[in-house]
Amino acid sequence: MKQQLCLFSFLFFALSNLFAQHTNILISNSDSPNEPSICINPKNPQQVVAGANLNHVYYSTDGGASWQESAVSCSWGIWGDPVISVDTTGSFLFLHLSNPPAPGNWIDRIIAQKSNNGGITWSNGSYMGLNGAKAQDKHWIATDWKTNALYVTWTQFDNYGTSSPSDSSVILFSKSTNGGASWSAAKRISKLAGDCVDSDYTAEGAVPAVGPNGEVYVAWSNRNKIWFDRSLDGGDTWLSEDIFVSDQPGGWDYEVPGIYRANGLPVVTCDTSGGPNHGTIYINWSDQRNGPTDTDIWLAKSTDGGTTWSAPLRVNNDSGNRHQFFTWMTIDQTTGWLWFVFYDRRNHTGNLTDVYMAVSKDGGGTFQNFKVSEQPFLPNSTLFFGDYTNLSVVNNLVRPIWARLHEGDLSVWTALVNPDAVVPVQEPLESESFFNLDNPYPNPFNDVTGFSFKLHRSATVSLSLMDLQANLCARLIDREWRGIGKYLEKIDAKRLGITPGTYFILLEVDGKVSRRKVVFVE
Repeated sequence: MKQQLCLFSFLFFALSNLFAQHTNILISNSDSPNEPSICINPKNPQQVVAGANLNHVYYSTDGGASWQESAVSCSWGIWGDPVISVDTTGSFLFLHLSNPPAPGNWIDRIIAQKSNNGGITWSNGSYMGLNGAKAQDKHWIATDWKTNALYVTWTQFDNYGTSSPSDSSVILFSKSTNGGASWSAAKRISKLAGDCVDSDYTAEGAVPAVGPNGEVYVAWSNRNKIWFDRSLDGGDTWLSEDIFVSDQPGGWDYEVPGIYRANGLPVVTCDTSGGPNHGTIYINWSDQRNGPTDTDIWLAKSTDGGTTWSAPLRVNNDSGNRHQFFTWMTIDQTTGWLWFVFYDRRNHTGNLTDVYMAVSKDGGGTFQNFKVSEQPFLPNSTLFFGDYTNLSVVNNLVRPIWARLHEGDLSVWTALVNPDAVVPVQEPLESESFFNLDNPYPNPFNDVTGFSFKLHRSATVSLSLMDLQANLCARLIDREWRGIGKYLEKIDAKRLGITPGTYFILLEVDGKVSRRKVVFVE
């Protein structure tokens, strides 16, 4: 009996490791770390640096397989929102909020500390945005890989946390052209101001990205919408009006059970890989447009420099009514692949939470979802997990980072993701309970036939006409966001230029497909 138990234990361990496709690595569980950030050095991909609240910085010299912690302090204090980045020389930057020793100066500037030895030691840093008693919050940074210019965006509050209509929040921008030694005067780039409540009607979550010709792109949330701005001269001038990207139903400040605070603030990146989607801009966020029990991950893209944007594309491919939240996105500028990481509850009925990733190899056309965490965790709403996950990808080296709760302690983790071992999640077949496609009439037809489909919930819809060899003959609807209701469509053979034969009408709703046969005769 004892031998059988030993054999069973061995087989269980072996099978667990076999199906754990991406080894999870504990970075730290000391001092309740949360809100993590991670960055790979493209000059030396074995060099990886991570950060977590409040002043924790970790470094790895073996591509993230093992970690050490470096002590970080700053004369202006450290107060959260850790952001790790790297410049073209291979020097890392640690950006964070301030907490000066003088009373009344809480988060009065954005601080950038620098490490020239892979995160082992850090400078006292430099700062930007100091403006009297106004609060400077929620920053992010981007590097121009041709010029080494550093671009930072963030939110300025006239009076943080107040609801007074005389106080407002705006998005600011600053840059450094000397490796972070000094920063330009803060410049307001958002035209539409928000309030100071730090909620849905606050301008918040600005993230910058750099285009292939040095363009600076920025996206943020405000007033239940995603906004965008751009500069074509290194941040000196910006558009006269903010560009609307998408509605954000339910706002960016929403509730997820078991989470102290959740948000759907956007992330922006641009493809500079030289591949087929070169120059495409992508914005990733989450919202509750499908209801307060169904948070989803979304992507919009622009191929004209941000002037126009696609309808939102759903990244998570689950078929249930579950929460996906705390998303982050980046692009591998070697392959042009988009990578996402987010918390996911598709496998559980309660608050148990997994960590999932998704990859798109075709510029947001399709998404492969896969589970990256080895074990789920149960969050506690009394503990602050932070406001984001994060990930870094360089030439197929993929390193996500997230916080989890285990036995009452917060910890931060990464995974050694092997792109060649990504096995997409195969969702079970779902009945067409949330949509219906009617049969066309007349059928057969010799000129025009009509049909309808009905949606029982809002969804992303594509409608196509295919021949018997599965060749696309016509795209009637291309990944459009449609609300609940009945929709009438028609097939006009002359207008579409199709020849007599047998065809299939394909309706794809949130990744689920229904088809109807139709015959065109002369």
